[in-house]
Amino acid sequence: MNTEIINAVNATDTEAQYDEKAKRLLSNKIILAHILTKVVDEFRKMDPKDVVPYIEGEPFISVVPIEPGLTNTAERASGNSKLSDDNKASMDDRKEGQRIVGLNTENTEVNEGLIRFDIIFYVRMRDGISQVIVNLEIQKDEPATYHILNRAVFYVSRLISSQKERDFAKTNYDDIRRVFSIWICMNMDENSMAYVHLAKDNLLGSYPWKGGLDLLNIVMIGIADELSEHDAKHELHRLLNTLLSMKLSVDEKLDIMKNEYSISVDDKLRREMGAMCNLSQGIKDAENAKIIMNMHKKGYTTEQISEIVEKSIEEVEIIIRKREPMMA
Repeated sequence: MNTEIINAVNATDTEAQYDEKAKRLLSNKIILAHILTKVVDEFRKMDPKDVVPYIEGEPFISVVPIEPGLTNTAERASGNSKLSDDNKASMDDRKEGQRIVGLNTENTEVNEGLIRFDIIFYVRMRDGISQVIVNLEIQKDEPATYHILNRAVFYVSRLISSQKERDFAKTNYDDIRRVFSIWICMNMDENSMAYVHLAKDNLLGSYPWKGGLDLLNIVMIGIADELSEHDAKHELHRLLNTLLSMKLSVDEKLDIMKNEYSISVDDKLRREMGAMCNLSQGIKDAENAKIIMNMHKKGYTTEQISEIVEKSIEEVEIIIRKREPMMA
């Protein structure tokens, strides 16, 4: 098989593994809690450690399809539902043997190739009664082929419409859960955060139409390439950049998490951080090797290549010797 094709396949596989590790890292409840304290009003100014208990169950990671008709799955009521006990109880017409609906978390090999939500989880509000559904999406950059806000609107709409027969029954529309779709976009020109939501403008009269303008919530978070200062304004951005950075080492990341955010790092979190850093290094090495070989083919000397890619002449020569025979 052509070497360039093999390298491309390997690079794609490495990037896919990195994306999966990034999702699993961000799905740690203490990380989700830090995000919630910055984007959900009820949790603002709370200590993230105190928010963790409000996150119910375990987050669903890359398993729930977005496509209409596939977000939910139906079962017969026997206590083995994808819903929390509270959600089951709220559907008062569910009896033993009846059809119940939960999030579709079937094996991802079924309907392979479908687009899935990155992360979905339920959060109990501080009143102890209401719940919200939170979706977290991670993008390595802003897409060039479509407007990302349009995609966010589609996702948040699916989070609303898929609740029928799962979180509310028949025409009980007042039982619709609030939803938040949070988008983290890396490699942006600047750090930013925007809150997109419904608004009501009275065009004639001032009749108080009843309903929840707060049901749909989109939060767009732009993360600049450079690590921001640790201040109140950039607190969330610095944490997310630290977690997802391809430049920082594992020890540098752990130091920031521990000393600046008081995040206790257990063995599981440490392993996930280490795996991500190894994969990010693999991606950077592959990109560097591609640049080096392209420059070599165009006639650049090893000295010129070394200066441009900021590697020693010996390192450049090793890469060329290793890859040149495969290009013949």
